[in-house]
Amino acid sequence: MPHDPIIYVIDDDEAVRLSLQFMLKAAGITARTFESAKTFMEVLPQINSGCIVTDVRMPEVTGIDLLRHVVKTNPDLPVIVITGHGDVALAVEAMKIGAVDFLEKPFDGQQMLAAVRAALSREADTGKRKADLAEIQEKLAALSNRERQVLEGLVAGSANKTIAFDLGISPRTVEIYRANLMTKMAANSLSDLVRMAMLTGIMAENGKIAR
Repeated sequence: MPHDPIIYVIDDDEAVRLSLQFMLKAAGITARTFESAKTFMEVLPQINSGCIVTDVRMPEVTGIDLLRHVVKTNPDLPVIVITGHGDVALAVEAMKIGAVDFLEKPFDGQQMLAAVRAALSREADTGKRKADLAEIQEKLAALSNRERQVLEGLVAGSANKTIAFDLGISPRTVEIYRANLMTKMAANSLSDLVRMAMLTGIMAENGKIAR
């Protein structure tokens, strides 16, 4: 769970906003409330983490409209939607658009807490993946052109001899580059090295490396 996560509650019903804020506070979770999606969207550009809990049926900008906007501008920010009884079609639509969960009114406090905690855990996992990817990309940037070519060959599943032939170098030289790759990328195994490379989208074109 992120450090000091904030839950952004959007509902035009003041009683619902206050109730959710009180419940979350009692669970040690900070909540900020907004009476409309339009008001919340004004501060959305400054929000990088946390979780959104929004009602679906609201005047001017609906919860579905807000969800579409969040998915487009900040897809890693989890959104939980609150629907009225019988709004199953809206709930399904929200899930298809990108909501991580939905709860029907009246909902149980423990259900909401469980949904919020699950959303925050998911958001924290996303943050970790982003940090890991940034670290891998930094290591890749430090590779020489030849080291990167050898890496592309490994990702394509090519043997050392094949990589050597494609690059016009000796198999022994490929082994040296491969050892350097393992060190620079801090990889514990070949599978670890390939996994990191594939995570960043590195693939050799048609399984071959251009000389």
